Amino acid sequence: MQNSLTMSKKTIYLIRHGQTDFNKQGIVQGSGVDSSLNDEGHAQARKFFEAYHHIKFDKIYVTELQRTHQTVAPFGQKNIPVEIVPEFNEINWGIFEGKLPTPENTKTFLQILQRWRNGELDHCIENGETPLAMFERQSKGLNRILQNETEDTILICMHGRAMRSFLCLLTGIELQRMDQFDHANVCLYKLEQTEDNNFEIILSNYQEHLN
Repeated sequence: MQNSLTMSKKTIYLIRHGQTDFNKQGIVQGSGVDSSLNDEGHAQARKFFEAYHHIKFDKIYVTELQRTHQTVAPFGQKNIPVEIVPEFNEINWGIFEGKLPTPENTKTFLQILQRWRNGELDHCIENGETPLAMFERQSKGLNRILQNETEDTILICMHGRAMRSFLCLLTGIELQRMDQFDHANVCLYKLEQTEDNNFEIILSNYQEHLN
């Protein structure tokens, strides 16, 4: 990991936000769509809280988008500080934002994902954001968190594509391999910081709390 200045070792609980109606309908929602959780999403948030309310989180980090705020809202009764990190926002999907899938845009979308897997990480959907740009802003947000030595155990709530990029950042895996990280609404990745200041994945796409 680059430019990490931390002295203490951290444990990160990383979750994706709860379900939205856009998720349910397969509508693209990136940083340009500020959708809210649906009933299922709120239920998922409550289930996560019930399973992990005993963890002594020093702080909770969310993005600017309300679906992450709503997902961690049940923790409000625990009086845990919550901080917004704009650098953790979802990628911007450009002209696909808020649109239902069609055969044409699905084909384009899959072609772009393949280009990313081929290492063309400076390519994006029209008017959108590149994976490299997202990765660079996430690096800035992460470095600020790592410099805070009073926070040993933190909860971060973000978004699907952003989570894949962020996991590469935490583990040192090449960004073009980000699709290896599966995710679902309110899935959990638990990571522990290692001696070389990378992070080791302890739980991957864990969803038992939703059963």
